[in-house]
Amino acid sequence: MRGKVALIAGGSRGLGLLIARELGRHGAQVVLAANGIDASVLVADVGSGADADRIVADVVQQHGRIDVLINNAGVIQAGPVDRMSLADFDEAMAVHFWAPLRTMRAAIPHMRRQGGGRIVNVSSIGGKVAVPHLVPYCASKFALTGLSTAMRRSSFATTS
Repeated sequence: MRGKVALIAGGSRGLGLLIARELGRHGAQVVLAANGIDASVLVADVGSGADADRIVADVVQQHGRIDVLINNAGVIQAGPVDRMSLADFDEAMAVHFWAPLRTMRAAIPHMRRQGGGRIVNVSSIGGKVAVPHLVPYCASKFALTGLSTAMRRSSFATTS
């Protein structure tokens, strides 16, 4: 990983922070995108379409490349489905589906030009097994799992 640039969306705590520390330990230049805190270089809310696109552009502008993109940002709403609002579903989809799609679409052309790269989308068992009191979370994680599986097989995502 020495000399590689890794962007981690949702890297300010939990699993994302552990991934950041490990990549840094292996010599990567780690850039965190986190909501509301200055995490190394970027402040972002990847649930916002503009921020999801901007963070990739900022990393490439500041570091000249992007070798690894890790989409780890997450939200969770718990409760009976009849208590969940459409806004709960919108937020889950914005963070778990739309943000990874946007950052992937922004990163892939740069990765192609530089001869390759890696993208990791962090889903969960909630993307394979439905849980009754986590409906917005599960729906959005199922979407992310489907996106990731389809993109892995897509010519759009294939790098030389």
